[in-house]
Formats: sequence, C-alpha cells, structure tokens
Amino acid sequence: MRKNWLLLILATTFVTVNYNLYAQGTKRKIEVRNSVNDPLRTFTPEKELGLALGLFAEGSYFNAVDYYQDLKRGDERNPFYTYIIGECYAKTRDYVPASHYFVEAYYLDKKDYPRSSYYAAQMFKQQGEYKQAIVWFKKFLEDNKKTSSTANQADPYNRLISQKEMKDMKKAAQVEIDGCEMAMVSIKDPQPVNIFNCGPNVNSSYTELSPYPLGDTALLFGTVNKNGLAIVPDHRETVAPREHFMIAQKQPGYVDSFQWPMPFYDGGFDGQSIGPETGNGCYSPGGNRFYFTRCTVGDSFIFTCKIYYSEFNAFNWGPIVEVGGNVNEPGSSNTMPFVAKVGKKEVLYFASNRKLQSRGGYDIWYSIIDPRNGTFRRPQNCGKQVNTKLDEVTPYYDTRVSKLYFASNGKKSFGGFDIYSADGGPSRYSKVQNMGYPINTSADEFYFIKDPIGKPDAYVVSNRVGSIALKNPTCCNDIWRIQYEPRLVVMGKVLSKKTQELMAQTVVKMTDQKSDVNTYNSEDGNFLFNMARSHSYVLTADKAGYTSSRATVSTMSVKRSDADDTVHVTIYLDSIKQSFQVSNIYYDYDQATLRTESVASLDTLVNFMKDNPSISVEIYSFTDGKGTDEYNGPLSQRRAQAVLDYLEKNGVERGRMTAKGLGKKNQVASETSADGKDNAEGRQLNRRTEFRIVGDLPTRRVLFNSALPGTMDQQEKNLHMDQEAEDEPAAGAKAPKDEE
Repeated sequence: MRKNWLLLILATTFVTVNYNLYAQGTKRKIEVRNSVNDPLRTFTPEKELGLALGLFAEGSYFNAVDYYQDLKRGDERNPFYTYIIGECYAKTRDYVPASHYFVEAYYLDKKDYPRSSYYAAQMFKQQGEYKQAIVWFKKFLEDNKKTSSTANQADPYNRLISQKEMKDMKKAAQVEIDGCEMAMVSIKDPQPVNIFNCGPNVNSSYTELSPYPLGDTALLFGTVNKNGLAIVPDHRETVAPREHFMIAQKQPGYVDSFQWPMPFYDGGFDGQSIGPETGNGCYSPGGNRFYFTRCTVGDSFIFTCKIYYSEFNAFNWGPIVEVGGNVNEPGSSNTMPFVAKVGKKEVLYFASNRKLQSRGGYDIWYSIIDPRNGTFRRPQNCGKQVNTKLDEVTPYYDTRVSKLYFASNGKKSFGGFDIYSADGGPSRYSKVQNMGYPINTSADEFYFIKDPIGKPDAYVVSNRVGSIALKNPTCCNDIWRIQYEPRLVVMGKVLSKKTQELMAQTVVKMTDQKSDVNTYNSEDGNFLFNMARSHSYVLTADKAGYTSSRATVSTMSVKRSDADDTVHVTIYLDSIKQSFQVSNIYYDYDQATLRTESVASLDTLVNFMKDNPSISVEIYSFTDGKGTDEYNGPLSQRRAQAVLDYLEKNGVERGRMTAKGLGKKNQVASETSADGKDNAEGRQLNRRTEFRIVGDLPTRRVLFNSALPGTMDQQEKNLHMDQEAEDEPAAGAKAPKDEE
C-alpha cells in the first residue's frame, strides 16, 4: 500500500481535494460534482459502485470514500466495502478511521482479506499507538505462518497475494515491530530540539515541500499557496493551480518568523500558476547554478519528472537546460536534486525510480559533476546501506559533517517515512541512524535540511498533527522549523568514600526541580545523562548497604545559542550506619501535637537523614479505635504532618519525605481487655507514628521499619527470611491498602 502513497513530494506535484498526498507517478484526480450528499442524485447501487470503482482507480480517494460509505450503509457487513474504505482513508493519511475499517474488515473476512491485519497495524503505528500496532503485526504473523497464495474472488480487483509478496510482508512486519519498539524508547529520551510549524505565511492547507534556506534571512520552498478546496477542471487544457516556487523573508527582529511569501522570479524557472509542476530548487555550492524539478502529466494522468538547471553568466541566468549524463533516464521519474561538495568533488544527489541497478522503489542516486566542463557522469546508486526495497527520497548532504540525510520507509521507523543520516559519501556510507524523536514522529517526515550558516538549525516537511489541514489532521505536509538546543551532558563516577575506587552495579538517579526522575544502571560506576536548559538537577546513587552523597547541576542560565557543554560530577557511596534505630512516637488522646519525649527520637532521625542524603523517610500516623473514620482520617493526617514539619524545620528536605494518615487502620494492640473493659494501654499503642527508611530509586528498598524490632542491621539479617514482611509499615501486619 505504501507504494501508492508515494509522492506528491517526488513530483513537487499539486493535487486537488482528491490528490494522493504522496504520489508522483500517480494520477491527477477529478472532483465529482454530483456528490453523495446531492439530494438530486438518483444513482442505483450498481451505478454508484461503478463510480466508486472508477474514482478509486483514478486515485480520487476523497471522493471514492463517500460513495463506498453510502454503499456500506446499504450493506453493513460487506467486507469489500469495509476494506476499500480503509484503503481510501489510508491513502489520504487519515489514520484513525483507516485502522477502524481495516480491523472491521479483518473480523468480517480475514481469509479473503489477509492484508487487513497488516494495514490495521500500519495505521495504528502512524497514529503513534505503538503497543496496539505490535499486537496487530503479531496477529498478521500468527495468521500467516504458512506462506501461500490467496485470492479474493469477491474483490473486483481480484487481488492476489503471491508467496513472494506474503514473504516480503512478513519480513516487513517484523521490521515494523522493531520500529515500534525503537519509537517507544526514543520518545522517552527525545533529542534536544524544539520543533514548530513555520506558520500560515509559509504553509497552506495544501502540501508545502522542498524548503531551501537562503542564508539566514529567507526560505525558498514549493507550494500551491492555496487554502480551501480546489477543483481540477474536466479538461487538462484548462489552467489549474500548480506547484511553484515561493520565497518568504524572515521578520526583522523575530527568530524564525516569516513574512508574507512572494513569487520567485529569478531566471524564469517557475511557471507560477501555469505550465509544469515546478519545485525542489537548490543552488550549487558556488551559487552559479540553480537546479530544480519539472513534472509533466501524460496519458492517464501519469506524472514524469525531470531535473533541470540554469547557469548564471555575468549578469543574468542562462537558458534552462535538462541535466545530461543519463540523469533523466527515459522511462523513469527523477527528482529532488541536491548538489554538494563531497571531498573535492561536486556531486548531484537525486531520487529516481529507474529499474537498472535499483534496490527497489525510489532510490537515492548520485552523479559526479565534471569540474572541467560541468557535465554529469553516469549516475550511481548510493548502495544498500542507504537504499532499500521500498523508497528513499529527499537527499540532502551536509559538507560540514560529511553526512547524507534522506527519508526512507524501508527501514525501522517511527511511522511511515523517517529521516536518517549516514556518514560518508558519495559511494560508501556507514553509521546509518534514525534521527530520533521529535524530528521523526509516527507521521511522515521528508526534506530534512540544515541552515547553511550559523548554528545548524534545520527544516523538515511533515504531516504530523499540528499541520494546517485540508481534510483531516494528518492529510497534508507542512514545513516545520527545527531549533537545536545545545547538547548538555552530565558525566560522572560513583566512588567508594573509603577506597576512592569505582563502585560497580550501582543505580544513579537524576531528579529535576519538578521531581521528574531519570535513572542510569551503571555496571562499572560510570554514568551519563542528557540535560535540558532551564533545569536544576540533583544526582544520587543507590547500592544495597550504602548511602550516597548528592551532586547538583543547574542549566538555568544556559541560552539556546550557547555551545554544547559537559559537566563532570562525582558521587560518593559510604556504608550505612547499621546501628541506627528510631522508635515510634505516640500522642495524647484526640491530639496531634508532639510530646516532649518524641523530640529525642525525631532528633535521632534528623541526624541520620542529614548523614545519609540519598535516603527517604515514609511517615505513617494512626489513631485509636474511638470515633468515626471521617474524624480519625484527618486527625491521623495532622499527626503525620506535625512530624514532617518538625523534620523539615530541622533541615531535612521536604522532597525526601512523605506523610500519610491512615486513621484507625492496622491496629497493633487490642483496645478491649479480656473482661470486655476499655484497654487504655492498647489504645495508647495505636495512637502512634511509624517510620520507614527507604533506599533510593528504582529499587525502593526498605532499610529500616520502626514497627519492627531491632536496629537496622538486625532487621537486615531478617530480610532474606521474609522480604515481604520487611516492606510493610505495621509490625507483623499487612501493609495498609491505602498506602500502596
């Protein structure tokens, strides 16, 4: 299916309300004026099906889905209508309803529609519903363990799945699962960038493409520059809106804010609203050549694209010339030129769907430009490290870091097309990497390109949520701005305070001012965290039997324009004072104030907490059995709060303490004597506060429980005998359910 999604962007092609949002090499769509909602329509079901089939065959998916929906209303359980509606939504990148209809088609007739589970999974993936996508990819693999050919006789297209196609889909399903898992990890550790839409002065409700920064003052891009629905006339001779160049200057004094776009008249490259579709512009490294793509429509509305250039001679641009050297191979579509210096060579990169030496679909190709006469040598494929059996497009080469950037839907991805980088060039590449979140999302990303000067901020084209949409939130590509944050890293070591040696098998915790926590499992005592601007961090380490010092790092004063920075810290571990013990404290009847004798016990806890800055304390307070729950709950909470306030007043950080009142739950003594009388001593024992000393995250080890007998080291000896009992706040009793 993705093959059919490809590329308005390849063609630089404008498509109408009905366009296939991706596909160069696909067909121009025709707006059907007699719509489904027309009350004068008198189509029979047979006539309506014929129209729907014709519209779908032409690629007029927005219109076709209306007719199929109407047909389905008259035959709700028809699997073909259900499946084809899913395809219509998928081809217009409306992922949510697409997944719904593919799932429905699967349950209606999974035998005749074996692709339905695979496509449902793809649509869940492109919504960012990665766990659900994995479920459906695995369902597809489970249902098709045995590879065989199958045909759906009820389908008017009689779609046949060959053994090779099924085998390829099963391989692709596993790649998709790997991509989902990669995405879930990357989202938790995003790249240090800010991404925002370039706004209505650049983007419209149709697709914008091929951003090309002109220094740091303007942006050249391809657009139809139209909002609202456009109708392609019935006759191709009639003028229709076309993809063309526009240029937007940046607002003076505003960072990355653009003025109203103006036509790009240089050299007469652009036909504006008439003539061929024009876009994908770029200059040669010296600025003396301008390359671009023109696409023409032939029989059956099939687009063919070629790469052209013009050369600046003294005072003006020369004639427009088709790039030679068999770059524009007959019978293929060639587009998306980008010219860069690779070593000492000037190289033309481009995307082509030529067959000879292709890896499959659209590949990234290159042609070395002869420095003597400016001619183009025979194109070469960029190789299997870059290209796959599916599609690779939108090449951009950054000479400053010797990297090729491109979009692919044939590798592990977050959604459909993702941006990747590869070291090397022009013929050999290594270290192919996904650019990570949020540069890549569950939607499609193309056309990554950096600023040519200054801090290497960048642009990307994406249909992610937040784009200016025509028909659905993810229908249409917009140009987005990428602002790179300085890479801020804290590196450190965990050392023994006594021996000054690295402490292996430790867990390092970094907590920011909002109490958000990152952890690092260090095998050898070394650790590393990425930081963000405008944050303050506290770092501690955790290892059984040890307590940690604290390291603090602040990025509050760092500016976005600042250089990358690495901060080095050291955390020390020291043996816990195993003889520590703190007693429960008790209260007078109906009181929450601390008794005089409680202060000594609390001072012991204060000193221990100060000596061991990485540990925390949990405070649980209780009442006796008299009174209602509605009264005793708040009373016990006031008792817990009184303890917390005392500890904080005496120097224990509030973030290291939790306080909870549990009312008359978890009584430790009977409040009735054997003869049925009131037991004042038992009630006094129940009016108490207990403490749990807790080790650092992520293990949350209970180091000491005041409700249990013995000192910290004595309790540790019993740990292996009954670990679960050790974790409870009440002596010998189950933990309060409210506490968990």
